[in-house]
Amino acid sequence: MAVPKRKVSKARRNSRRANWKLTAPNLGKCSKCGALVMSHRVCKACGTYKNKVVIVTE
Repeated sequence: MAVPKRKVSKARRNSRRANWKLTAPNLGKCSKCGALVMSHRVCKACGTYKNKVVIVTE
């Protein structure tokens, strides 16, 4: 089995583990109403997707 040749310091170990972070979702503007929408999803404000009404909203 593979065995580490040297001890990994706490700083090196912790800096490697520090990269587990969440990223903010990419938001774009709706072409009809201008609201912020996640890409490839129906707009919650007006109910359109690719300039076509998918969900009827009030």
